[in-house]
Amino acid sequence: MKKMNVESFNLDHTKVTAPYIRLAGTSEGEHGDKIFKFDLRFCQPNKEHMEMPGLHSIEHLMAENVRNHHDRVVDISPMGCQTGFYLSLLNEDNFDTVKNILENTLNDVLEATEVPACNEVQCGWAASHSLEGAKEIAKKALAGKDEWHIVFSE
Repeated sequence: MKKMNVESFNLDHTKVTAPYIRLAGTSEGEHGDKIFKFDLRFCQPNKEHMEMPGLHSIEHLMAENVRNHHDRVVDISPMGCQTGFYLSLLNEDNFDTVKNILENTLNDVLEATEVPACNEVQCGWAASHSLEGAKEIAKKALAGKDEWHIVFSE
């Protein structure tokens, strides 16, 4: 297979075992700062996916709450395939730190009573949300947290 520019396009999605956390890339700035991009895979590729209202809500909840658990979050963004998220951190590549950030953020989702910025002023598709769906996604991801370090099945 031809090597692609996008790192995840070079990943054999038939060999991974979700849920997992995987360092997917590193970028270095001109002054030595590094951005570490993590693949936070919640669903098994090509077997399952997050439904859009739940995915949209967990994205809002995680984007708002992840910054309470680490002060160098650059971005958290959903994958178009609806199987996970990318988390980008400045100068942070420690797996245990990322695991704690994700676990704490998903626990925030479980405790949420509303979806932040779920209105037409702050959201581009405010009608497409499900707090219950977000909580189901968080529960499922947390249920597999002891295996988050395992990316590939044997």
